[in-house]
Amino acid sequence: MSKSIPVVRSVQALRNVVKGWREEGHSVGLVPTMGALHHGHLSLVRAIAEKADRIIVSIFVNPTQFGEGEDFDKYPRTETEDRKKLASTPASLVFAPNAREMYPSGFASKVNVGGISERLEGALRPGHFDGVATVVSKLLLQAMPDVAIFGEKDYQQLAVIRRFVSDLNIPVEIMGGTLIREADGLAASSRNAYLTDQERQVAATFNIALNELTAKVQNGTDIRQAEKEACEALLSAGFLSVDYVAVVDPESLEPLDRLDRNARVLAVARIGGVRLLDNMAINKA
Repeated sequence: MSKSIPVVRSVQALRNVVKGWREEGHSVGLVPTMGALHHGHLSLVRAIAEKADRIIVSIFVNPTQFGEGEDFDKYPRTETEDRKKLASTPASLVFAPNAREMYPSGFASKVNVGGISERLEGALRPGHFDGVATVVSKLLLQAMPDVAIFGEKDYQQLAVIRRFVSDLNIPVEIMGGTLIREADGLAASSRNAYLTDQERQVAATFNIALNELTAKVQNGTDIRQAEKEACEALLSAGFLSVDYVAVVDPESLEPLDRLDRNARVLAVARIGGVRLLDNMAINKA
């Protein structure tokens, strides 16, 4: 018989639970999510269990990180199913506040991370990372965990979080969770559910294009040329458009002109009404 994961919905109730854990000498981990959990999320819960005795999984679809015309209203909300999935993991508690709890009347503050949040996703989605940084700051201060984990699929998000946690001296370790792929190589994502069967076949070529780019760069191909060829490969495969394919420094996310250090390729492409993100490490030969 699977366990039932308790849920709290207020900051005060969350803090009361954490206070009790602390008094018992337990370490605390936090897995922030927007719900619609898949095996990628569940892998984060299992990974953080190596560092924390008690694990909080937050479920909150954060309105401030969605821009105009994005999919906030249709973003899947599946808390009952999510809690059932978490029953097979080491999760200890679900924190599922509503928007009023997170952004009460009069809320007027935001966290802005300069530089690293202004390129790539930040350039295409103004205000997105302000929303991410603000809600993650709140979750860290509400739960005060020893460690928190974020998936590497949203690689720029992870880099932004690491930046402001360091800058603001927030006393929490930030873990990066390994990017989990489906059997066809597509990065696990809640948005994959929006793909038709035909679109899913096209989407599976995303991983192939990035692997080819990685091999080319490691073999000495000019980086800008390799990026261009990857974009062309994605469009030829059936993607409607490519927002970017960029080889960057893994920490600053500044574009690289040559492979003189380990790098990361970040990419976003669109198919149907779905915007897919992926990334891949490029190790210096």
